Amino acid sequence: MRPPSPLRRLRMRGSASPAITRAITRPVVRAITAAIISLAASIGPFGEVANAAPLAVQEQTERQTPSRCLAIAEAAPPTLYASYRRLDAPARHLVQGKPFALRPPEQGEVTIRFVGHATFLIESPEGVTIATDYDGWAGGVTPDVVTMNHAHSSHYTDQPDPAIAHVLRGWNPQGGEAHHNLTVGDVLIRNVPTDIRSFGGRETAGNSIFIFETAGLCIGHLGHLHHVLAPEDLGIIGQLDVVMVAVDGSYTMSQDAVVETLKVLKSRLILPMHYFGMGTLQRFLSRLGEDFAVEINPSAETTVSVATLPLDPKVLVLPGH
Repeated sequence: MRPPSPLRRLRMRGSASPAITRAITRPVVRAITAAIISLAASIGPFGEVANAAPLAVQEQTERQTPSRCLAIAEAAPPTLYASYRRLDAPARHLVQGKPFALRPPEQGEVTIRFVGHATFLIESPEGVTIATDYDGWAGGVTPDVVTMNHAHSSHYTDQPDPAIAHVLRGWNPQGGEAHHNLTVGDVLIRNVPTDIRSFGGRETAGNSIFIFETAGLCIGHLGHLHHVLAPEDLGIIGQLDVVMVAVDGSYTMSQDAVVETLKVLKSRLILPMHYFGMGTLQRFLSRLGEDFAVEINPSAETTVSVATLPLDPKVLVLPGH
């Protein structure tokens, strides 16, 4: 004979009050009702189960982490009119007897090293390493993640190091768009496909903009971008705090188009790449006008955090090409 359920044992002992019984049975009823509704929705008009995404696709979708960059862009507040009062620097006050500064909370620092051409080595606060536009060389480091684009052989390799845990191609070898959305340690990585020029005209989704979200920062690598970004592209990219952009002016897009793209993106830190020589870089810097501050870093490596982002857009040149 099957033993009585916990609810039945309570009733048999007379210890289950009506309130307790309702508290226990209501969640059960709701769960059963939800299951029935879900089953009915999955059954087609002829009693067949409606088409569903493969299990692997469903699991991948369920595990996707929401993008902070997109959330910020989509939740941009309306214009507010306010008056300002200058605070004596440093703006520090006592809160519960302790000094308080008006500054963003620390979320760790991200280290960015320019390896050369279009490859940057990004290291998150937890030590996750990512090499962008990886062609087989990441500065003597075996990264945890590599991203690649296939406009030219200097942006990808067909023989990546087997020790690399995640190899993310910016194109789909089987055709169509490449789609990536994964979390590695403290980094969310996703991509936005874009088109590139090819000998046959235009290759749809042949390039990807890769976006790395870590330490409260949104870092974007534009890859081998060949066209000015359209409004629908910006809606998928979201807000970028740091952007890595090709400035060669010929193999990708004109330097005027690059400046136009940067003004639309409104990123606060701009890292030039893909410029082949100092002459090309200087021509790009001269086109920026007064809209961007320019700084030449003493080394190929820099660290950035939410607290150290420049207030106004700044181009930071990391030596190398």
